[in-house]
Amino acid sequence: MSTPDIAIERNDGILTLRLQRPEKKNALTMAMYGAMREAVLAANDDPEIRAIVITGTEDCFTAGNDLADFQQRASREPQPNESSGLQMIEALMACETPVIAAVNGLAIGIGTTMLLHCDFVYAGRSARFSTPFVDLGLCPEAASSLLLPLIAGPRRAAEMLLAGESLDAEQALACGLVNAVVDDAETLARARQQAERMAQKPRESVRLTKRLLRRFWSPAVAETLDYERERFAERLRSAEAQAAFAAFFARSKR
Repeated sequence: MSTPDIAIERNDGILTLRLQRPEKKNALTMAMYGAMREAVLAANDDPEIRAIVITGTEDCFTAGNDLADFQQRASREPQPNESSGLQMIEALMACETPVIAAVNGLAIGIGTTMLLHCDFVYAGRSARFSTPFVDLGLCPEAASSLLLPLIAGPRRAAEMLLAGESLDAEQALACGLVNAVVDDAETLARARQQAERMAQKPRESVRLTKRLLRRFWSPAVAETLDYERERFAERLRSAEAQAAFAAFFARSKR
């Protein structure tokens, strides 16, 4: 699957995926998820690819899932179709190749939760991380109800997942959501620098070490993702979610 909204570049053992739908703040569509999933799966099986970089445009990572897609899924009976976003997340979960994210500007919803499945995250000073699931009548997804408390701590996770509070770049650094904060103009270069370092290391040793790092909690992450998937599908059809979507689209037409 390919889409012009995802630019794919292979260079010196590094695969770079760039979200480029600026007119919609890089909001993710099913086609974009599909292209990312296929690229990650192919890269993981390609011995020439030693690292993967995921980034957005210079001023925005992604505004999250395209809400029109949520509305379409919610209207289908008896169950919404399988989430293409979670299929992309599962590809990241299975990926043994190091994944490095470069984030400037907004990282909303799955724009934040996908980062929990990356190995390194570098943020520009403009970065803003937000998981407003409750405000949309939904619930956490992508195993974020497990991983966000594990990475950022239960208090910060409650602020983000329950209260819908956002984090700026320095707050994200302080709680361990990102590895470093740099000037916006340097974010992608910093991520590529780490990707180049990883690409020079022994490939099988890197892949084994990544498996070992995730070995303890991988079964729990998979179980949490599946449990959240069912609850999220239920919430998509809820009156609360439908009212939240209607309010969002009403505001966007003003």
